[in-house]
Amino acid sequence: MSKIADIEMEGHLIDSLILAKALDKIMDMGGEFEIKKFTIGQKKHDTSHIQITVVGEDTNHLDKILLELHALGARLIELEDAKLAKAPANMVVPRGFYSTTNHPTYVRQYGYWIEVEDIHMDCLIVLDDKRAICTPIGHIKKGDQIVLGTSGVKVVPPERPRKRSFFSFMSNEVSSERPSSALVRQLAEEIISVKHSNGRIGVVCGPAVVHTGAGLSLAKLIRDGYVDVLLAGNAIAVHDIERQLFGTSLGMDCAGNATSGGHRNHIYAISEIMASGSIRNAIDEGKLKGGIMYECIEKDIPFILAGSIRDDGPLPEVIIDTVKAKDAMEKALHGVEMVIMMGSMLHSIAVGNLLPSYVKTICVDINPATVTKLMDRGSAQAIGLVTDIGIFLPHLVNEIQRQEVERKSDKRGDDRNP
Repeated sequence: MSKIADIEMEGHLIDSLILAKALDKIMDMGGEFEIKKFTIGQKKHDTSHIQITVVGEDTNHLDKILLELHALGARLIELEDAKLAKAPANMVVPRGFYSTTNHPTYVRQYGYWIEVEDIHMDCLIVLDDKRAICTPIGHIKKGDQIVLGTSGVKVVPPERPRKRSFFSFMSNEVSSERPSSALVRQLAEEIISVKHSNGRIGVVCGPAVVHTGAGLSLAKLIRDGYVDVLLAGNAIAVHDIERQLFGTSLGMDCAGNATSGGHRNHIYAISEIMASGSIRNAIDEGKLKGGIMYECIEKDIPFILAGSIRDDGPLPEVIIDTVKAKDAMEKALHGVEMVIMMGSMLHSIAVGNLLPSYVKTICVDINPATVTKLMDRGSAQAIGLVTDIGIFLPHLVNEIQRQEVERKSDKRGDDRNP
């Protein structure tokens, strides 16, 4: 016997293609639908509202369809509070728990909608008094009140921005274009806009930034105040320091030529830092006088270096406990409005898993598989640019500098002409 449920959706359903995705999902899963009521927004900023009856073959089939529609922002019309169950033990969850997306989420309790804090994907929702907290399974404690199912849970998927920008123009795309002046100019505008509105920008990067010769450009971005948190691994710190101490990266000089015995230089670099006790001590002693890590410490920019089984050393600042590293990354990302990922598949995906869908995210890599995998794993808000970081990053820094000069010139002109 077929089963039915009445759902509703609200928002910019048409131009954001949310309604089309919902109806496609119902048909692809073998369900039926009937649109009962549809109010279309008449102007750019008006939202639309729709009520749909969804038909499944049986209860199980209908539940599967509703679960997919829920991720698109659909909710049952019969409003009820979220269902709860206690965790039976530490890191043990009750069956039927709700698994979070990275979209803004609300939980209904006592007739009120409560926003879920620190939302990111593949976690649980714990209700604590009047708070709803997105919680990884590793932090679940015995007795925690866990949200079950989708009843009383509301998701707000990303919509097409009302204001045209680089991220709305390039949204959900992987572009193999070279870093043309138009693309770099638009991204520079977004970065400047975030910074002048006191927003925070995170940078995720791998050692390719140093290997391609773009390390100086990243150091300048940090020095000029466009980076608020750096997330990386042991390798970029080691090779950044190697470049400063020996003029090589993986034994290659700045021109890309192998140097005699250069393959040992990154070991020497680790040894020098270990002898000092830390990167900061090496700066204080005058050993380290420039580079990415130097600028982070001099500008008091927080950085998280997450360890790997592949690491040489590692350096003293590297967090070798991966659980602690993940927690530190999550804490450091609080409040970021934009994240720029460059040349690191593993760290980019790890950070993508920790980001809400409303954070502006761009992934730049010479390997198209990196940006594709990032989006396939749920970071739908990310846009990808397939290009050489050694070309892209210096171009971006120069464009930011040019626009800032132009911005100051325009402001002086406005001050002279009140």
